[in-house]
Amino acid sequence: MRLLHLLLALSFFLLHGVAHAAASRPNIVILYADDMGYGDLAIQNPESKIRTPHLDQLAREGLRFTDAHSSSGICTPSRYAMLTGRFHWRKFHGIVNSFGPPSFDAELTLPAMLQQQGYRTACIGKWHLGWNWSAIMRPGAKPDPKTGHAPGDFDWTKPIPGGPRDRGFDYYFGDDVPNFPPYAWFENDRVITTPTVPLTITPQTAEGNWEARPGPMTAGWDFHAVMPRLTERAVSWIGEQRGRPNPFFLYVPFTSPHAPIVPTPEFAGKSKAGGYGDFMEQTDDTVGRILAALKANGFAENTLVVFSADNGAEHYAYDRIRNFGHRSSGPLRGLKRDIWEGGHRVPFIVRWPGVVPPNKTTAALVSQVDLMATIAAITGFKLPAGSAEDSHDLLPVLKTGAPSPRRTIVHNTNANGYALRHDQWLLVATKTGAVSKVPAWFDQANNYAPNDQPGELFDLSRDLAQRDNLYARQPEKVAELRALLEAVRARGQVR
Repeated sequence: MRLLHLLLALSFFLLHGVAHAAASRPNIVILYADDMGYGDLAIQNPESKIRTPHLDQLAREGLRFTDAHSSSGICTPSRYAMLTGRFHWRKFHGIVNSFGPPSFDAELTLPAMLQQQGYRTACIGKWHLGWNWSAIMRPGAKPDPKTGHAPGDFDWTKPIPGGPRDRGFDYYFGDDVPNFPPYAWFENDRVITTPTVPLTITPQTAEGNWEARPGPMTAGWDFHAVMPRLTERAVSWIGEQRGRPNPFFLYVPFTSPHAPIVPTPEFAGKSKAGGYGDFMEQTDDTVGRILAALKANGFAENTLVVFSADNGAEHYAYDRIRNFGHRSSGPLRGLKRDIWEGGHRVPFIVRWPGVVPPNKTTAALVSQVDLMATIAAITGFKLPAGSAEDSHDLLPVLKTGAPSPRRTIVHNTNANGYALRHDQWLLVATKTGAVSKVPAWFDQANNYAPNDQPGELFDLSRDLAQRDNLYARQPEKVAELRALLEAVRARGQVR
């Protein structure tokens, strides 16, 4: 009898301990904007023509990083890196194209790690990391060079493997990629609105083409309705977690302010930066709605919220400067795709009540790949060898403002150009940090001289705009940084 009592008591304490551990771990929400520039966050751009009151308030309630970076200047690689804790260029460089295969092999992902820690995990929004489309493609189906795949090329009743459910997410809802086919709603591993018609052309706007590629579309598909629907689903999913045991991880990768630039009538004309500015203000409103849902359901005080973006603003941002006087990159040089700062230095805010001191700003150097090790430390997960090999634990930075453990980042958008950030130095180890074309008027107006050197070297502590190329004047620093670049490329930084 005594043995039975001891076993019952032990069982009680074990169960109580598990429940306490689950209760003490925070819920985690990552809000991820698409093609949002450093200067599109109003609180860090005094001359902004875009209002972001909800993001500004989030920054005042938490810690805002001014030297935070995505892994790439484009979409898919940055998402892969953030969700694996390893730089994308260790595996690939480009985006997943329409009906492209998964970006992952057997890497441990952030949601899979949190699943092992007892978290409920969900992704609501833009996936853009590939699926095994061959599993539902009909035999002999081939895309037309001009019009892409036809709706009948796929058996839409079948599950599609290789997507979010196979990467650690218990639940997925979204449109995969806003400007790629199929134009349809996905839930978990299935398309739930059958594409029956082809999309052939999309309208022009004042800020460029909608960039929507041809292919299968759900009849009546409304591009303007995508962000509102994703917002509604994220809010409702949060409400569904109320009263449930164990913490949750919600990843909300927005389809905005990426093209197609489609603000709803509620936001059209509201900003002073054109349609993009309107769409950006709608993005801020989505953030506000999600934060309000956390508060309304009693989660706000025990939820770690991270807001960031996958890369800088699209090249239409140059015209936005001329037409509206708004600089999406703020004081930075470069835009999306570039390995100059404007391509990958992005907004980054962390709020965690009671743990992260509010209303603070830090110049600590960090990368989105650091989220993996940081969240592992928060949840008590021991990362195994061979996983998250570039991820640093930022928990001391968050809690106490300690110096960042990271001193070095390798920047890259394509296989032909790398840059190395080390302390205050940035080495562009190719002719130029520009990947997209820079208008001549912009260089002239901002005093950017043509580069006559084989690379670029900048001291960002005194030259954030990257005007003064020190490459020819400091050959020893160039050699030192080139050697460091090769060393980092050859091995992981942490594990």
